Amino acid sequence: MDVTEIRQLVALEQTHWWYRERRAILRGELRRLARSGRPGRALDLGAAGGGNTRVLVEEGWDATATDCSEEAVEVARQRGLRAMVADARWPPVESASVDLVTAFDVLEHVEEDYLVTEQMARVLRPGGHALIAVPCDMSLWSEHDDAVGHLRRYDRASLVTVVEKAGLRVERLWSWNVLLRPLVARHRRGSTGSDLRKLPFAVNAGLSAVVMAERYLPVKSCKGVTLFLRARLGG
Repeated sequence: MDVTEIRQLVALEQTHWWYRERRAILRGELRRLARSGRPGRALDLGAAGGGNTRVLVEEGWDATATDCSEEAVEVARQRGLRAMVADARWPPVESASVDLVTAFDVLEHVEEDYLVTEQMARVLRPGGHALIAVPCDMSLWSEHDDAVGHLRRYDRASLVTVVEKAGLRVERLWSWNVLLRPLVARHRRGSTGSDLRKLPFAVNAGLSAVVMAERYLPVKSCKGVTLFLRARLGG
């Protein structure tokens, strides 16, 4: 993600339907993990301006944001977050030192995605968890993917493979943005550049209502626009 995209993300993420619902998903997963133990140390890879890192902190985690962009790290620090410049393929973090690693929209930007998952496994303590989100389905490839620096979109098998080869055990894998997939596919066929932009209030509210409905509908095994995965190291 380039500097312009980071600035747009930070400006929009508090209100944009896509980022708001993704943070809600993260918060829900964190609360599920909290049922089995107290929050510990967390590492947020590719954190950009730290929107998800803030959720980690709000849910009681001792969280550090990392990003390869110095500007993104500076934005995260200005928000009061602990942050450091780091490549997700080689984070300068001690082995077996964290309880949770998050990587939302990171793997698709890295040629050697297997190095990222290997590092996630390396830094996790036994029993620690990884939460991953990636864009899915190459049939949805568009100029949006080129504009935001995607190298690939995943299917379920390819995502599971890169995670399991790192030594992580998949606990849950599900689709998101299922209901809006036809709209997304149609829009991107004729789009030029990134989808990241401010939307009219009514449009944003309508899209938010649709995607929030997925919390209650049995659609997580259907094709969507994003794949989420929760994995565990060992046991």
